[in-house]
Amino acid sequence: MGHILTEEQQGLVELVRDFASKVVKPHVKEFDETGEFPLELLKQAFDMGLHMLEIPEKFGGAGLSNVTNAIVFEELAKVDAGFAISLVTSFVALRAVLLCGNDQQKQQFADIIAPGAFAGFCLTEPNSGSDAGSIRATAIKAGDEYVINGSKTFVTNGEFASVYVVFASTDKSKGSKGISAFIVERDRPGIMVGKHENKMGLRLSNTSDVAFNKVRVPASALIGNEGDGFKIAMATLNISRAFVGTLAVGIMQSAIDESVKYIKERKQFGKPIAEFQAVQMILADMEIQCEAARQLVKSAMVLMDAHDPCIREGSITKTFCGDAVVKVTTDAVQLFGGYGVSKEYPVEKLMRDSKVFQIFEGTNQIQRLTIARDMLK
Repeated sequence: MGHILTEEQQGLVELVRDFASKVVKPHVKEFDETGEFPLELLKQAFDMGLHMLEIPEKFGGAGLSNVTNAIVFEELAKVDAGFAISLVTSFVALRAVLLCGNDQQKQQFADIIAPGAFAGFCLTEPNSGSDAGSIRATAIKAGDEYVINGSKTFVTNGEFASVYVVFASTDKSKGSKGISAFIVERDRPGIMVGKHENKMGLRLSNTSDVAFNKVRVPASALIGNEGDGFKIAMATLNISRAFVGTLAVGIMQSAIDESVKYIKERKQFGKPIAEFQAVQMILADMEIQCEAARQLVKSAMVLMDAHDPCIREGSITKTFCGDAVVKVTTDAVQLFGGYGVSKEYPVEKLMRDSKVFQIFEGTNQIQRLTIARDMLK
């Protein structure tokens, strides 16, 4: 089961697996405890070109398929999903530009990222989460510029990003139809980064507030047309929702691998607990959830590679993977018994990392509404 890999994919998987296990894994526990952003480790990922995988060859990237990228990032997520999402988030911002930007904007964005840089996706606000259409940030036209004001929250890579895709209202009277999207370089005057969130999980990723105070950008920073912003955000998230599922699969696979190892070694009543049917049933359910999630991700990636908007499928994939990863990691803790909640063992961290997959990229409750509404059209 899983994937039948091409020779190229197999080579990439082995390269990333070797990097993740030898370079990243020895430091995961330390960075998880401190909450520090592993910048030096991520620079080594840049040296490997892992930040350029999704950028088309035309603009200097590797131009790999979504299917291949998902396989690669599952490997990274097996070691640490927070580390993986630091790279994936740059792709989220990139997708908004690739979907609706012009060639000049695509090249500009790629050129900023190429030397080894992060990007941030600035949509969520303190009072605007699931209701993305109610954002308060504004972008007012002033001659041949826009002046952006507003605060964004839960911005992954917020502190370290060199470029942001920012969503702001250019016409409050139009509601969600008045939202526009902009490419905003970090070095523009008026950008202020808030504190890094002390999160429960994904602690190797940076999450912070970003405030824009009279930030001026040229009119050429507008992605698409005025009022296209909400559509751009939703089209971007349709893709990203499916893609984060691959990180959930990586976490699940890690939980399964650790559980198999542990139950073979742990003895009760004179024999390994792996021999007890009750334990075997839990383990089998974990594998069922993981493999079903992996195949949903693969199916969604195939659709995305065929330029399908992936609205319903993206929500299905995100919801299933988000719920499954919480269940699988909880079961892993159960198999470890009392040791499962100890920081000396790996599964409590996996359980902490898993919870946000039911929340970010749109809560699973919102995803269910999206699925139902699409069904009823």
